Amino acid sequence: MPVEWQPVRQSRTHELVLQSIEERVFAGELKAGDRLPPERELAPVLGVSRSALREALRVLETIGVLVAQPGRGPDAGARIVRNPDGALGRLLRLHFALGSYSLEDVLEARVVLERSSFEAAATHASAEDLDEAEQLLVRMAEPDVGVAEFNDLDTRFHVQMARSSGNELTSTLTSAVRESVRPLILRALEEAADWPSTAAGLNAEHTELLRLVRAGKGAKAAGLAERHIRSLHGTLVDEKS
Repeated sequence: MPVEWQPVRQSRTHELVLQSIEERVFAGELKAGDRLPPERELAPVLGVSRSALREALRVLETIGVLVAQPGRGPDAGARIVRNPDGALGRLLRLHFALGSYSLEDVLEARVVLERSSFEAAATHASAEDLDEAEQLLVRMAEPDVGVAEFNDLDTRFHVQMARSSGNELTSTLTSAVRESVRPLILRALEEAADWPSTAAGLNAEHTELLRLVRAGKGAKAAGLAERHIRSLHGTLVDEKS
């Protein structure tokens, strides 16, 4: 029986550049804050075209590990950074829109993450963290806040509480999961029959969550966080059912 040959798969050039940069990060040779050499120097060293190098750098910028500053000044060029929140949020939002995850999946992920973060915040949050969260609530309670701004502040409050838990990964995942359903939550708020009453109810729950965390009552804060999430996010799941 003759051998059936298949074409050998070749990596695209920019993928080889990505692999080279990743290997240096894994080896500790590149760290957050480090600058990459200019394109005109790095491309020939890697043996690739500048267009392939730029494509690889764009990928790294998209996933939040590199920022590129155009120009010729001291801040120009590509710099390694740590900025996963926005990148993961965009990625998760796209996959949610494409149907990779259901609303039920996102709801349950939020519940698990935020129960954990509110309970941990009751032990680990600093006074400064909680004061920052309180300032968000103060603004949310003002009568001139529109629905879109309220939704933004709501997101920031939940992310701030996750950040104050002391677990950076929990904070990043909370931000990404919350961002993935931000448009749906905004639409639900905009369609509320009585917006002032809806806002007042959400504000009351936020205020109580913060009070419980300040008082060190982590288990109660976790329970209220779950009820709070299911009360609004859960209605979106019910609508899709």
